[in-house]
Amino acid sequence: MPNFLSRHSSAIHYEDQGEGPPIVFLHGWSLSGAVWRSQVERFSSRYRCITMDLRGHGLSGAPDSGYGMEELASDVAGLFAHLELSRVAVVGWSLGAVVALAAYSLLRERLAGLALVSGTPKFTAAGEYSCALTSKEPRVLGLRLKRDLDGACRGFFQGMFTADEVSCAGYEQIETEYFRGADRLPFHAAVQTLDALASADLRGSLASIGVPVLLAHGSGDAICPAEASRFMSERIPGAMLKILDGAGHAPMLTRPRELNGILDTFFERVYAGNR
Repeated sequence: MPNFLSRHSSAIHYEDQGEGPPIVFLHGWSLSGAVWRSQVERFSSRYRCITMDLRGHGLSGAPDSGYGMEELASDVAGLFAHLELSRVAVVGWSLGAVVALAAYSLLRERLAGLALVSGTPKFTAAGEYSCALTSKEPRVLGLRLKRDLDGACRGFFQGMFTADEVSCAGYEQIETEYFRGADRLPFHAAVQTLDALASADLRGSLASIGVPVLLAHGSGDAICPAEASRFMSERIPGAMLKILDGAGHAPMLTRPRELNGILDTFFERVYAGNR
């Protein structure tokens, strides 16, 4: 079971499959690197696909503290150093997209591109920035976590999907595989990571991003509205925006073929001439 020790002495779990140009996948809050299974299956025949479990999630260690965005970004940099990675495409989903933005300044010399799926530079609305949930909603989720950790996580998971997605034939399998089969997030890690997500503001870093960027977002996303990716597309030089019509917050689970096609085109662009 591959792990490395972060600079904060926390064991970080990762999986490493395939050969070729490297792709690092970062998951969202309360889940693990397992959410990228369809993408790893699709791309590991041509690329080196690396998934990691953020601290406190999946099979990674869950220290008592240290869940700020700085620590999460540092763990990603630690993975790069541990595996001696360069010319990397990073794919971040939800919280993973925020972590990818936070880690950009640490990794810019080793990056080939960024793909942000259902991403946002700021999880909560503030002032003129309305492309997000109200600040009240993370606080309410935090209270629910205190009362019923499993129930709150289940409610959040179900909120990732549109009504059409929940009613489709494949939803029960998705829930069984990715929620019921997940290692439960410890309470302290759940709350502290949620706090870090709710307080992060990466808007000021967008204009400085100097690698190819893909922004993929479901039009029906109720957790990170698609307007967040539209906001980023106007501020990241040369960013490519793809809206998946009718998709919710987790298109890698509900629309894997469509998302994989978009990612495939992006990876070909990023690694053109480096095969």
